[in-house]
Amino acid sequence: MNASLLIRADADAHIGTGHVMRCLGLAQAWQQDGGSVAFAVVRRIATPLEERLRADACGVHSLEALPGSNEDAVQTVWLARELRSAAVVLDGYEFDADYQRCLKAAGLRVLCIDDNGHATHYAADWVLNQNIHANPALYPSREPYTRLLLGTAYVLLRREFARWRGWVRIIPPHVRRVLVALGGGDAENVTLKVTQALQELVGKRRDLSGIPAMEAQVVVGGANPHWQSLKAALQGRPGAIRLVRHVKDMPGMMAWADLAVTAGGSTCWEVAFLGLPSCVLVSAENQVASVARLHGEGVAQSLGWASGCSADRLIGALEGLVDDPDRRRDMSERGRSLVDGRGAERVVGMVREALSLERHGKGS
Repeated sequence: MNASLLIRADADAHIGTGHVMRCLGLAQAWQQDGGSVAFAVVRRIATPLEERLRADACGVHSLEALPGSNEDAVQTVWLARELRSAAVVLDGYEFDADYQRCLKAAGLRVLCIDDNGHATHYAADWVLNQNIHANPALYPSREPYTRLLLGTAYVLLRREFARWRGWVRIIPPHVRRVLVALGGGDAENVTLKVTQALQELVGKRRDLSGIPAMEAQVVVGGANPHWQSLKAALQGRPGAIRLVRHVKDMPGMMAWADLAVTAGGSTCWEVAFLGLPSCVLVSAENQVASVARLHGEGVAQSLGWASGCSADRLIGALEGLVDDPDRRRDMSERGRSLVDGRGAERVVGMVREALSLERHGKGS
């Protein structure tokens, strides 16, 4: 069934690119199953991200409305009709019960991707929460037909991760390579704080005899407005720390690294899939529960809120891991057990099945 899927999600320096990028994983799985995909956006997304979507054969359509407003919902309905989309994916915290009801009233199937039960009521056909803390108690008010897709079995990974299934990570005695990936936006420039802490740690390690030198790659997202200040911070410094942006092979970079420093969003599930031990900074309220659970289960080291994490605390956390291969091995194994990389396929299968049954008059 060559069905069209419409995805309503936004990205900018403030909210980051996580909503759009995890939806891209779902889009690719939908295309793999023979369908077409378009994104509807209100906020102006960064040019590199739009180019990435178009390179993946996804249409990009701009709406003129306040995000989450009734006008936003009405325009989304009209676009879905124009594209002949039977299903719409919503990923963002503005899409409340009224927004969902508007789409349902138009006869659309609705998948709402959520992180923390942000809406007072859910009228969508499916609510997908891919986080480790997801549970039905987050969604006490929902329609009888609403189906909950909860937990890391539904993690949405992009197709470039698929070739790494079954890959075996070697845990070295000492960390030599560190990856920093703090999301696509990083409006508060936490990346600079982490980079400066790494400069200090790299210098300290360089003076230790018998310990391999460390190097780091710092990924700067396409919506990050601080590229120039980050470059200035590294001018005249040794080349052990490199800034990179517009990364096309993120799983390859994660495979290269021995340890990561990430934000508490979707990157957590990517590094877990690749068994990469990590230190995680909370950058938004909706990440608190998930990061606490990852820390409690020994999957990652929580550093707490990014805004309150000092350089000393960051360096101390990294120093506690760089020479502890047993702990890193345990973190790696626990992460791999959480995410199998087939979440997008599972979700697409469920939506496709419902549309097929509807098409043949058998209900949902």
